[in-house]
Amino acid sequence: MMMMMKWLLPVVKNNIKAPAAAARRITTTTTVVALLILGFFFFAAYIYSRSIDSSILTNSRGGLNEGIPTSKNTHILIPKKKKPQKRLEIPLNCSTGNLTHTCSSNYPVTLISSSTTKDASTQVCPEYFRWIHEDLQPWKNTGITSEMVRRAKRTANFRLVIVKGKAYVEMYMKSFQSRDTFTLWGILQLLRRYPGKLPDLDMMFDCVDWPVIKSSNYLQPNATAPPPVFRYCGNDLTLDIVFPDWSFWGWPEINIKPWDTLFEELKEGNKRTKWIERDPYAYWKGNPVVAATRQDLLKCNVSDKHDWNARLYAQDWVGETQKGFQESNLANQCTHRYKIYIEGSAWSVSEKYILACDSLTLLVKPLYYDFFTRSLVPMQHYWPIKENDKCRSIKFAVDWGNNHQQKVQDIGKAASSFIQKDLRMDYVYDYMFHLLNEYAKLLRYKPTIPPKAVELCSETMACPANGFTKKFMMESMVKYPSDTGPCTIPPPFDPPYLQAFIKQKEDTIRKVEMWKNKFWESQPK
Repeated sequence: MMMMMKWLLPVVKNNIKAPAAAARRITTTTTVVALLILGFFFFAAYIYSRSIDSSILTNSRGGLNEGIPTSKNTHILIPKKKKPQKRLEIPLNCSTGNLTHTCSSNYPVTLISSSTTKDASTQVCPEYFRWIHEDLQPWKNTGITSEMVRRAKRTANFRLVIVKGKAYVEMYMKSFQSRDTFTLWGILQLLRRYPGKLPDLDMMFDCVDWPVIKSSNYLQPNATAPPPVFRYCGNDLTLDIVFPDWSFWGWPEINIKPWDTLFEELKEGNKRTKWIERDPYAYWKGNPVVAATRQDLLKCNVSDKHDWNARLYAQDWVGETQKGFQESNLANQCTHRYKIYIEGSAWSVSEKYILACDSLTLLVKPLYYDFFTRSLVPMQHYWPIKENDKCRSIKFAVDWGNNHQQKVQDIGKAASSFIQKDLRMDYVYDYMFHLLNEYAKLLRYKPTIPPKAVELCSETMACPANGFTKKFMMESMVKYPSDTGPCTIPPPFDPPYLQAFIKQKEDTIRKVEMWKNKFWESQPK
């Protein structure tokens, strides 16, 4: 600035000394001076702004906070990083300090709410959940009294009571193999999945195959209400309440893994061989000793006289156990275009494994149903096989299928899709939840802990276990509460709709039977 003034001073002095010329130059000189001063201020402002930018840039390289201007007029918002929400893991205390394997006093019996936890899911449950309403229909008007529950003790293996989120069991008789063990384990995992969500309840469970509560005994006007008995299957002549079977959590005696594990293995096994590359025959492997209908099926095996398009194998579980279950891996049995489902002494747990293979399921007409199979539709999920004409039915089904390959593949895909989407373990738990929840609503008394009952928790079952039992319990254990509530149960069937649905299934089975009869009538004698 001082240098600028020194430069301007001689100019001014020269203008004073020359008054005659000043008049001519005054306007020009004034304009020049004004422009020079204005240019100087623009130049100074530019240099100053560059120095600020440089300062900020330099400081921002020095550290995390040094580059943030502290001027009162400057507002820079730095969003805080959200910490990922840690899920509540439910512990399993099998430490050496817990030698008695007792239940923890601070065991979670209520769901700890969080921003990610919702009380209810907006997702509607699969259609087969509607059968819950049908199974509980016998008690809709009367409700369930403690006297009714006590009458159910006659055939029950155990009584289970849930009070304030905790389970208590009174054992009456040991079941066959580990059925009771893994049924109770499954219910405990339900409590871990939805802690505090189930109401208090009191139930009797029968682990034997055959349903026993005959509906004909309770049809008379003055008849007492039936006792509520839970079991794995039912039929059209009984009122037993159908519950998911124990094998969803594993069957250690024959090395059938928990459903979550086996479900993934079956999906992988299904991919190994494309349908078109599979053997063009009907496959079955199982224990024929348990039922006359299975022994009759073996007559359809290939022989020197006949080839009924069936490849049937008797499963020797004693020998298989000794060999370490090398030839009974269900994930390795998706190798034929057709697979046969046939009941054992009652319904069979094998149905879900057979339906999961993309192969066309040839379903020998069943007498029993489990909790999900009543919603299966013939020629949409399976091909019906006549029970008292097995060999000819199988022969016709395979011949028809090999000549209508796309249709057969569509049915097989629909069945495996049903299993993969609607029979995920999530839905198994939700079915259990809604069944027990709706059942509890019918109770006309407040459940209390029976004097001989003991508290049951994952520690009392898993800690002392060993071998496959412990392995499968660890694999199937629910480690975290669900982030959402169970799916929304659909309403009961509209009676006309249900009647039409049943009639449609019967009509389709008759139609397939008619096709079969025409086929055999056209064959040379």
